[in-house]
Amino acid sequence: MINMLFILLQVAEPVSTAAERNLLVYMIGVMLVVCTIIIVFFIVFQKRKNKLLLDKIKMQQAFERAFAETNEEIQEQTLKYIGQELHDNIGQLLSVANMQLSILNTEIPETLKERFSESKSAVKESLTEIRALSKSLNRDVIQNKGVYDSIQSEINRLNRMKLIKAELIKTGDNTVTENSKDAIILFRILQEFISNTVKYSNAKQLKIHLNYYPEKLIIHASDDGVGFDEKTVESNSGLVNMKSRAELIEASFSLASKPNQGVHLTLEYPLLKRVV
Repeated sequence: MINMLFILLQVAEPVSTAAERNLLVYMIGVMLVVCTIIIVFFIVFQKRKNKLLLDKIKMQQAFERAFAETNEEIQEQTLKYIGQELHDNIGQLLSVANMQLSILNTEIPETLKERFSESKSAVKESLTEIRALSKSLNRDVIQNKGVYDSIQSEINRLNRMKLIKAELIKTGDNTVTENSKDAIILFRILQEFISNTVKYSNAKQLKIHLNYYPEKLIIHASDDGVGFDEKTVESNSGLVNMKSRAELIEASFSLASKPNQGVHLTLEYPLLKRVV
């Protein structure tokens, strides 16, 4: 634009009459106005375009979040149903079997007493584990107990069954509790991690550390198993579930592993932001 004005001014130098000069000034003014309108229109158009793109992104994010929350709710309802079935049906059958074994205990010959007692103990232990498992699947129980107590129950179950040597450490004051809905999701993330460790890692030890701060909860979980190559498991459904669940509660998620170096999980959950 400056170059154009400069050219017009050069052309205007030989013009002698006042009318011609006024006409030239008028033309320059019109060009300035037109250029200003074009610039303003372009700026408004870009802002409008950016706003529409931003609104589209927000709508997409809202849709994805609503879909994830609905999916999470369906999973929780399914787990709750399974937990109730375990407790009410299988648990009830084991209770009946345990009572029948107690009645039969007086009729068993002495030579079979030891084997009979072992069988009775196995049924009793199975009943205990079924009840513990059903509680870990029931969202209402987790909401009432909170993250720490729910994880402690899971750790106790692992040690009781001798599946792995598990340890839970807590530092800080957990009286500032997490949102009850978020507590379920945090527990499910750790439950997924524990399940993967028991199933695939061949680990001997599992450690979970809950660090409570006034404004956040930082969770570290690790095992000493075979680990994995991160590049080869990017689409693993278990890892995807953990990550998507962390996003639902606005928690930062980090999972790191290398072959023969175990797996390390870090979650940072904003307590104050999410408490209701």
